Amino acid sequence: MRKNKLAQPVLKWAGGKRQLLSEIEKYIPQKFSTYYEPFLGGGAVLFRLQPKKAILNDVNEELMNVYCVIRDNVEELIEDLSKHKNEVDYFYKLRELDRDKEQYSKLSPIERASRIVFLNKTCYNGLFRVNSAGQFNAPFGKYKNPNIVNEGTLRAVGQYFNQSKITFRCYDFEDALKRIRKGAFVYFDPPYDPVSDTASFTGYDKGGFDKDEQERLKRLCDKLNKRGIKFLLSNSSTDFIKQLYRDYKIEIVQAKRALNSKGDKRGEIDEVLVRNYD
Repeated sequence: MRKNKLAQPVLKWAGGKRQLLSEIEKYIPQKFSTYYEPFLGGGAVLFRLQPKKAILNDVNEELMNVYCVIRDNVEELIEDLSKHKNEVDYFYKLRELDRDKEQYSKLSPIERASRIVFLNKTCYNGLFRVNSAGQFNAPFGKYKNPNIVNEGTLRAVGQYFNQSKITFRCYDFEDALKRIRKGAFVYFDPPYDPVSDTASFTGYDKGGFDKDEQERLKRLCDKLNKRGIKFLLSNSSTDFIKQLYRDYKIEIVQAKRALNSKGDKRGEIDEVLVRNYD
């Protein structure tokens, strides 16, 4: 199957990998049976590789619903997206829907997916962020012409999902890898270890991702390694992460990060790529 260059990330995601794709590609194994991505997020690496067989997971239910709708009902999603208005009052009215569980439960999967795509395209800094209650809480972005209905990308992603053997899961990252077999390849892109006490961005899911979770992920990598299953992992280049993965191959790469609200705090920062193979 030829890769479709139009199949690209649909949502902007905190820590997205678009700008690091050329670096990451250098370390992707030439051959593997099934591609696993337990922290799917925006899926930049997935869409660059476009593997024929993949198990894709994220603990964020709204995100996985978006992908399922793109696979099953892309034309209906495009139609629903065209109804939205890039207006501040409309934005906050739509954002508030998840505060009322009874009202929110009446939305169809297509309407829920449409809402998330719209909020992502029109909110400040264009990202997905929720509070401790799991409610979307990014403010209005005041963009003049956001690309809310990106028909070409949506259709290309839908086509890729339907032409490949793709399984979507919404589990804890450990559960997402149950029954994984040798020959598979795993790319981990977890929420990053914060580079400072004030730099933590854990808002993609209400559960957060602290150092205990980072250590649990490391233990999972050790289990994969013992079974001879190849993994590649992205994270921030903190002393904690470099010490945690000291027994593996670590490459330092530079990424431009523009998710800090203060412009002078944005710029190139070191990240790591950790792998267990040559």
